[in-house]
Amino acid sequence: MTDYAADSIVYAIPMRTRFRGITVREGMLVRGPLGWGDFCPFTEYDDREAAGWLATALEQVTVGWPEPVRDRIPINCTVPAVDPERAHAVVAGSRCGTAKVKVADHPDSLAEDLARVEAVRDALGPDGAVRVDANAVWDVDTAVAHITRIDRAAGGLEYVEQPCRTIEELAAVRRRVNVRIAADESIRRAEDPLKVAVAGAADIAVLKCTPLGGVRRALRVAEAAGLPCVVSSALETSVGLAAQLALAGALPELEFACGLGTLSLLNGDVVSDSLRQVDGYLPVPRTPPQPDPALVEQYRQQDPDRTAWWQQRLERVLRLVESPPEAV
Repeated sequence: MTDYAADSIVYAIPMRTRFRGITVREGMLVRGPLGWGDFCPFTEYDDREAAGWLATALEQVTVGWPEPVRDRIPINCTVPAVDPERAHAVVAGSRCGTAKVKVADHPDSLAEDLARVEAVRDALGPDGAVRVDANAVWDVDTAVAHITRIDRAAGGLEYVEQPCRTIEELAAVRRRVNVRIAADESIRRAEDPLKVAVAGAADIAVLKCTPLGGVRRALRVAEAAGLPCVVSSALETSVGLAAQLALAGALPELEFACGLGTLSLLNGDVVSDSLRQVDGYLPVPRTPPQPDPALVEQYRQQDPDRTAWWQQRLERVLRLVESPPEAV
């Protein structure tokens, strides 16, 4: 049996700006017969939830991915909760036709959200698509009120991602606004993503194969959801992002741009030829990217306590992964 813990490397990469409340992205590179995978569940996730992230890495390093049906993926640029000037610059420099804007990062953020979205619309022009992500922090009435105003400021939203926490709340919001609703956390954090009933609560399913347990399982979730899908990053290095691109490449239909341009949020990478977009597209990799030894050393976690914490976490979570992936 492969000793994944013995071959693992703990990394710590600074963020360009605070995102999801963090300024350093931590994780582990794990090695298997086919190369390297990225085990990077956020630190607040418990071991049971982290098991899906490890299953994705193990699929990547043991059996690989299904054959893709497309060679490149259209992507959106990601705009963190920054001031309007910075938001405009992010979009203008991206050459993407779609922008995903973080909103609702604190209770009194509406005025900031409106200014940020207006700046994004200006940078994109009238033909670009603006989508926003509220990360499930609004209640139903707040969601309806804020979506109405943000939709107006954006000159029309493509969709709103996870405005509320529960499926029932999403359905209630969807009935009261004239904007598409996308489900993210409601799917990937469900007790059984294959059985969660999102069709009446959302118009779009946001899939992140990293927490869902791999490309094959995410494809089954997509089929069960029965909705158009958007593949989105979980803020991985290029090693982990490759699995998300493999999922986007294997989906039978791909109507919307995907949220996979997130390496721009990291102030570094462990791969020398990073998976960074060109003219709004990313290529679908056939094999996992290989880390650059010099970059691995540059971003290796220097705190021995944090290194030990990640190593112990990996050993615990390995015991929760029920069986090795199968190439089906």
